[in-house]
Amino acid sequence: MLLHAIADAVLGAAALGDIGQHFPPTDERFRDADSQNLLRETLRLAREAGWAAGNVDATLLAETPRIAPYVPVMRERIAACLDISLDAVGVKATTNEGMGAIGRGEGIAALATATLVPVRSSSEH
Repeated sequence: MLLHAIADAVLGAAALGDIGQHFPPTDERFRDADSQNLLRETLRLAREAGWAAGNVDATLLAETPRIAPYVPVMRERIAACLDISLDAVGVKATTNEGMGAIGRGEGIAALATATLVPVRSSSEH
């Protein structure tokens, strides 16, 4: 879920639509697809459009499980998928303070923002 939110943030920042347009859930090729591969493919699409990832900030909303123990590995994997440094990736979690379905522990949600930077072509100095 978090990687899908990041993919949507990258696609949105590049004005390339959303993850469902590029990887429709009705397409058997994407059934049980590895979300890390989808995020890498999203970066490829952004690069084709002239953009590279600059940084990402992501938030999980959940009462449980506790996310903090997993944050370092999550940041490493996201950085690797987006070909950016570890210190350009923020991952955090918050609760919904007991409110709504998330607060009752009935689900989780993910939010992400991405900053893209123009890719310099090899002909530029």
